[in-house]
Amino acid sequence: MESRHTSFYLTSFALSISAVPLPCLLIYVCHCLVQLLQKVVIIKTVRSQLMVLVDGALYWVLSSLPVVDGALYWVLSSLPVVDGALSWVLSSLPVVDGALSWVLSSLPVVDGALSWVLSSLPVVDGALSWVLSSLPVVDGALSWVLSSLPMVDERIIRHGPVFTQEPSDGVFPLSGDDSKIFINCKAKGNPKPHYRWKFNGRDLDIDTDSNYSLVEGSLLINNPQALKHGGTYQCNATNAFGTILSREAKVEFAYLQNFSSKARSPVSVREGQAVVLLCGPPPHSGEIRYSWTYNGRPSILVQDNRRFVSQRTGNLYIAKVEASDVGNYTCMVKNVMSNATVYSSPTPVVLRRDDVEHLHWAQTLRDAYMAMEADLHWECRTSSKSQPVYIWLKNGQALVSKDRIHVDGSKLTVSRVNLEDSGMYQCLAKNEYGVIYASAELKVVDFSKGPLKKSTLVQRGGEVVIECRPHASPRATFSWRKGGELLKDGERRTILDDGTLRITNVSEQDAGRYTCVARNPFGTASSTGSLVVKEPTKITVPPLSMDATVGESIVLPCEVSRDSTVKPAFKWFFNGKLIDFSRHDHFEMIGGGSSGDLMVRNVQLKHSGKYVCMVHTAVDSVSAAADLLVRGPPGAPEGVLVGEVTDRTAQLSWGPGSDNHSPITLYIVQARTAFSIGWQAIRTVPDSVPGQMTSATVVGLNPWVEYEFRVAAVNGVGAGQPSSASVPIRTRPAAPEVSPASVRGGDGDRGELVIQWEPVPEELQNGDGFGYVVAFRLLGSASWTQSTVPSVDTSRYVFKNDSIPALSRFEVKVGVYNSMGEGPYSPVAIIYSAEEEPSVAPSKVWARSLSASEVQVFWDPIPITHSKARIRGYEVLCWEEGSQEDEPRKERVAGSPALITGLKGSMLYSVSVRAHNSGGVGPATAPVGITTKKPPPSQPPGNIEWNLTNSKIFLNWEHVKAMDNESEVTGYKVVYRQNWRRRTNVVETNRTSVELQVPSGEDLLIQIKASSDGGDGSYSNPIHIPKMSSKASLMQACIKKTGNSNVNIGIL
Repeated sequence: MESRHTSFYLTSFALSISAVPLPCLLIYVCHCLVQLLQKVVIIKTVRSQLMVLVDGALYWVLSSLPVVDGALYWVLSSLPVVDGALSWVLSSLPVVDGALSWVLSSLPVVDGALSWVLSSLPVVDGALSWVLSSLPVVDGALSWVLSSLPMVDERIIRHGPVFTQEPSDGVFPLSGDDSKIFINCKAKGNPKPHYRWKFNGRDLDIDTDSNYSLVEGSLLINNPQALKHGGTYQCNATNAFGTILSREAKVEFAYLQNFSSKARSPVSVREGQAVVLLCGPPPHSGEIRYSWTYNGRPSILVQDNRRFVSQRTGNLYIAKVEASDVGNYTCMVKNVMSNATVYSSPTPVVLRRDDVEHLHWAQTLRDAYMAMEADLHWECRTSSKSQPVYIWLKNGQALVSKDRIHVDGSKLTVSRVNLEDSGMYQCLAKNEYGVIYASAELKVVDFSKGPLKKSTLVQRGGEVVIECRPHASPRATFSWRKGGELLKDGERRTILDDGTLRITNVSEQDAGRYTCVARNPFGTASSTGSLVVKEPTKITVPPLSMDATVGESIVLPCEVSRDSTVKPAFKWFFNGKLIDFSRHDHFEMIGGGSSGDLMVRNVQLKHSGKYVCMVHTAVDSVSAAADLLVRGPPGAPEGVLVGEVTDRTAQLSWGPGSDNHSPITLYIVQARTAFSIGWQAIRTVPDSVPGQMTSATVVGLNPWVEYEFRVAAVNGVGAGQPSSASVPIRTRPAAPEVSPASVRGGDGDRGELVIQWEPVPEELQNGDGFGYVVAFRLLGSASWTQSTVPSVDTSRYVFKNDSIPALSRFEVKVGVYNSMGEGPYSPVAIIYSAEEEPSVAPSKVWARSLSASEVQVFWDPIPITHSKARIRGYEVLCWEEGSQEDEPRKERVAGSPALITGLKGSMLYSVSVRAHNSGGVGPATAPVGITTKKPPPSQPPGNIEWNLTNSKIFLNWEHVKAMDNESEVTGYKVVYRQNWRRRTNVVETNRTSVELQVPSGEDLLIQIKASSDGGDGSYSNPIHIPKMSSKASLMQACIKKTGNSNVNIGIL
């Protein structure tokens, strides 16, 4: 229940007394005023603020009273009960002029004394009582309605502080001197609270510390420092009623210190082994990300199936180290919040060879940036005691002394460098135990490099910018010429500081050859290019806005006129996004040359929107737009609600969905139950629900069935998606109307009448308490015998009477009922009582063992003349000799012989046979013993070899030798099939080889197993013979070893 703060206006109560029923008001006021006014001083001091003083009037705060139907109630749960009604005992009222009165002389607004005469109160046990039998009940207790009492605005009620927003933990970046941190704290109270803050348990002096300031209770930290301002903060809110403390908030700062500059020891590892390079991140706070670089390269080391960087520890894992992994590795740590990045000292990785001297660089190479004609000197040295051999490479090719290049062991000199000398250089040091590499790049700067474009295209009336940016150091000054004419800044021409020439409102006269001249103290360079002026491109046939229907295909045209020397490129945008024709089946660009029409195939609702055709040429670009409106089937109706429900009908209403630009013409109502196959259309009133209606009555429902309903809308385009299902409802119950079907007789034992029927489906039972009434009589009798079957799921009734002759004819009918009444009976059916079981056993029973798991049992059938009862079949019993099993295995067959499978090998079994019919089973024959054969060999054929010659496969394998407790091998079965087919082929042989014909262009699966008197042994592992186009590929694909069987392949 909702609570509201409400006040009871005591001092002006007499003025509003007419708004409250007098009898009820007397009880409440008489009891409350005396006790409360006598203790008003005490009440005013209670911290829970039971009474407050507002504008000189005393109010009673009813902040915890329950609200019912918008009115406050005063619960009178402890009143005494008199004659079944709650009473208020007024045994101590004073007598005034012969009548009991309650003197309210202490009300300040009443002159004299105000009294209510209670002369008509009933007397109970010698005391006057007020009967409260008509009070409303709330949560099981009688309540007093205070709906007409005056209300006091909560904002004028004085109360202590209550937090509405408290500080929370946070991690903050240290981004600069002007950074700020804001920690929230807000409370409500009357009077308004003021705030103080604690830092690490101590009060903050905000007035003296310039880093702190208050913003409506929240704490603002200016220019925070990690060591000074990181810690725990807590907000205090205080007013006249007291102080409350907020939750503690932990403030941390994201920082990342530098790695130690101490050199890291080399990591020695053998080739082919795994290695872990430790990162050991420096002290930090906040989320960090790890990566590694190799040999000082700027690019990050790419992770692959051999190299992995743990984002938990930062360690680099390398599986199966290769010679190319040798080098220096640097761990890079980045703080995600502050974006700071630090690098560790390099960790050298060297190949380990026991008792050998490893090579390490004592002096390596650095990139060089040199001007033309300068001299390059590089030297690389190792720390090895033995002198290694040095080799110099340029772009992977060995360098030798020639012309300007001089190689002297670990030293390289290139005299008067030029542009051809630019590239990647490497120094290799190697000895008999290994090789190490040092790499550097030589960049030769050419002052004249960076020529103008040979030809610049621009449209007439447009603007062109011709860049002139040679490589020059120090910076060059620029001038421009057109032909032989020196150009100066003018109305349409401007030379920018970086050498760029800008021309606006270009005309045909601006076409020609332009030369940029650059000068610096080291020389002068120039570059010349042509400016070609072209006619502007125009869209002559723009796309037009149009309407389309879902499923149609439309074409949006886009055709241009252009300069004949430029080629247009068409692009289409849909709702601001470039259409990728390779990823959208609906869109296709058609046309060619000067047209790039857009075809939209099988238009859908999602294709409604704005389409823009944009045409680019080497000179300019133009665009045109059009809107496409797609009409489609309606959207799903909204919110299907079920109103009044009877046993056969239900009232439905719903909200219309989107008509998708085509008016809704009608609605289709569907229903679903636990018994239906999906959703089914259902009859309504009216039969056809027009589009302007959003309600209908569903008819023809089954009683006592839970239904869900949904509605689909139809317009001129078609039927739309159905609405969501309604809340399930159950129709009201009714008496059943459907009788059981297929009433028939059953089997049963002697003296039984078995009656069976098809149960009535649950959806047709029409209510709970459903059951069946079975009625039967002997054919020719006048009276019916009836029996009730209360089980819903029962479909069989057995009447037992030993005096019933076998196969007697009965008339039978089955009716139905439920809690609402009885239903109809089924039509009368003629059935028979049970027959007698056989009384004679079969003869001449014998058996033979077929394998380790199968035996065959034979017998002579019972002659018809020897048994009065019908013989419907035979039942063979089988059990292990000496077995402790209570029940033997039973196999029912029509006649001799019977095959019993799933037996154990080398085991003695007993078998017996007896006849059976619907009345039961007859006597069994005497047991006959039979022993199964030894089990087949458990070992599969091994060492299988196969050779492929043209379209034939020759298979060979080792002979399988049976163990003493296994049947001897009598032959082998080769089972093969094409890989994609289920049908198998079997070739039997008594040899240890076989030849098979291979189907052309097919994969084969082959397995071999031994056969014996005890059955077939275990299969060998499958042999996969793939289809191959060449002998080489066949050899490469098929040589393998499966399980314990070696498979050898040969190609002939």
